[in-house]
Amino acid sequence: MRTFLLISVLLIAFASLAKADEIEVSRFSTECLSNWQTKSFKRTTYYTLFKEGARTGVKAVSNNAASGLINKIHFAPQKYRYLRWSWKISHTIPGGNESTKAGDDYAARVYVIFPGRFFWQTKAINYIWANRLAKGSSTPNAFTANAMMIAVESGNSMAGEWLAEQRDLVADYRNLFGADPPEAEAIAIMTDTDNTGANAEAWYGEISLATEGK
Repeated sequence: MRTFLLISVLLIAFASLAKADEIEVSRFSTECLSNWQTKSFKRTTYYTLFKEGARTGVKAVSNNAASGLINKIHFAPQKYRYLRWSWKISHTIPGGNESTKAGDDYAARVYVIFPGRFFWQTKAINYIWANRLAKGSSTPNAFTANAMMIAVESGNSMAGEWLAEQRDLVADYRNLFGADPPEAEAIAIMTDTDNTGANAEAWYGEISLATEGK
């Protein structure tokens, strides 16, 4: 009996340590959208839960709209430096163009937000499914250089397919802003079509942060 109890305690301890190596940002399968707040810019992109086999996530439908979901989660990128998520789109944005304000729409994007001492010093990394920007390339957002965009995927060749992504937040922040990242304050997802007036559909799977890369 004592041996059984000791093994049980050790298993719980190991499970706690394993959990400490990863933060489940989304928990769509267990907490739905309870930790996510809507941020609207122009009309409403509709976000609904879906279940597809063993996968639970959020489906986004945008029609000439721009609103996102934001999770105000504070974490240190130096520790939880690997951002992981999965996503799928139906198609990229017709008329979408990363270099112009009129074309600043994306079927899917995942933000990481880093606060500054003053609000105008807030910076963000936008991981986008790009329309024209080559995969692996980066560029300032057309509206502000404090938001830098990285084309994690690009074009329609993989549209309709689930893709799993991983990014090193520390390396990306250094490359984009030339410094180590401060503590992050939020992660967001957004499907937006307000500048082009187009339609888009996207699916977002579970999102997590990890101390080690795969």
